[in-house]
Amino acid sequence: MKKINLTSLFKVILLLTACIITWFVFNFFKNSKGQEPIFEIPQPTPLSTASRNYFFQKSDSWFKQTLQNQNFEGEIIVAKNGNIVFQHSDENKIRKTKNSTIEKSIHIASVSKTFTAMATIRLCQEKKIELDQLFQRYFPAFNYPGVTIRSLLNHRSGLPNYIYFMEDLGWNKKLFMKNGDVLQWMIAKKGEIKNIEKPNRRFNYCNTNYVLLALLIEKISGEPFPAYLKRTLFYPLQMEHTFVYTDADSLRANHSYNWKGQTEAFTYLDKTYGDKNIFSTAADLLKWDRLLRTNEYLNTEFLEQVYKPYSHEHKGTRNYGLGWRMLLTTDDNPIIYHNGWWHGNNAVFIRLLKEDATIIVLGNRYNRNIYKARELIGLFKENFQLDLVD
Repeated sequence: MKKINLTSLFKVILLLTACIITWFVFNFFKNSKGQEPIFEIPQPTPLSTASRNYFFQKSDSWFKQTLQNQNFEGEIIVAKNGNIVFQHSDENKIRKTKNSTIEKSIHIASVSKTFTAMATIRLCQEKKIELDQLFQRYFPAFNYPGVTIRSLLNHRSGLPNYIYFMEDLGWNKKLFMKNGDVLQWMIAKKGEIKNIEKPNRRFNYCNTNYVLLALLIEKISGEPFPAYLKRTLFYPLQMEHTFVYTDADSLRANHSYNWKGQTEAFTYLDKTYGDKNIFSTAADLLKWDRLLRTNEYLNTEFLEQVYKPYSHEHKGTRNYGLGWRMLLTTDDNPIIYHNGWWHGNNAVFIRLLKEDATIIVLGNRYNRNIYKARELIGLFKENFQLDLVD
């Protein structure tokens, strides 16, 4: 019988142990900072053939009358119970070039705020931040008292819009502005900034709020905002054509065009995010809608706060929740939506919660008719006539 070489056996054991530890560590970090578990969204509830035909014919008729012959360049999806009952996509002008790296994704402008808001609230649900905590707690140099995370989310912070005050204070337009620049200028030049109000006095839709929220997400997560959303949301939801714009995306991002079809310039304001700068498709946004109809991303307690109206200083049906516009109805069934505009991009994202219907229209050639998508609400709500233009 051959003697066992104890030295060789020991080496084998060490090698196997190292392999097991390496596998464990790799998978631990893969799940914590790499790939996330895939979100499970509900399967569509079957529709009868008659219902499908009805929704298709009405949507198709509206599309042909309102968009098709009105220089529309973009895409539309109308869905009921998760079923796409109407879909149309026009080849955007940029995709007719020879640049094969161009994505079909379109800049969704302020619809981006829905992602920033929900990601912020997800951190609250994970107990990493608190909704009613002061923003100053996380950024001690921030010298605007009374501004809470909630007041940033519902546009009641009293802060002015950076898109205007940065220019007024002499920002060099040859330099691309970043989120951190906005924060530092707010801190350093507070005495020069006009139109600062006390928090929670009134609703004032303001992009500054969401630029700051993106910085908060970065601070708490320890990751760049684009990477964080990709890891925790876009990848798990398999939103393959959705991304937050960075310099690395310059060759694949769809351009936008004015109403004449001329390319819109890329300006010094085009690198801030949180308030805008997410590119997506109608199909990907439908996945986002479906996820938010479950408790996988946010639980019922937090979703109730999201869809709660916070602005009552003026009577009317229009209101704002946390990251979502809403129209209040007499049947306690608000219409949840968000519109977007940036350069030549227009976006409409309408969600009827109880009716389980979704209307999404995206365009990258400026076209105000896109906002008429509100008329399709009448397919699911009788006698509905309201203007959703922001």
